[in-house]
Amino acid sequence: MVQQKGSGANSTIGKRRPRSLEEARRNACRVAQVCSEFRGADILVLDLTQITPLFDYFVIATGNSRRQNRAIANTADDVMAALDSPRRGTEGMDGPWICHDYGDVVLHVFMPEAREHYDLENLWADAPRVDWQRELPKA
Repeated sequence: MVQQKGSGANSTIGKRRPRSLEEARRNACRVAQVCSEFRGADILVLDLTQITPLFDYFVIATGNSRRQNRAIANTADDVMAALDSPRRGTEGMDGPWICHDYGDVVLHVFMPEAREHYDLENLWADAPRVDWQRELPKA
């Protein structure tokens, strides 16, 4: 979440509320857990809070079939809706890359070749990686 008050040098654009950040982090970890429950591979959570004001976390996972990827994405929708963060947009439900935008969290589920091709983890290499498995007991 981005707060906007005023303009110019006194603007708070890019500053996020701590509670929103904690909630976004928990939600990203929960989405990563969904990926794991559906046997997604190479699951990453990237913290983008210091890199872009557009969203806070990327969750990236690889599936072995489009059916598996759709199951991951659809279940993530259900989980995020229950957490009061419904999906705002989607791309690629029948393609090699599914992208679901939940506002602060963006889920990317790839087929192996597409993940290698788009290489988001290197594109966003400045982003710290979140140890989502370790974070889950907190969530």
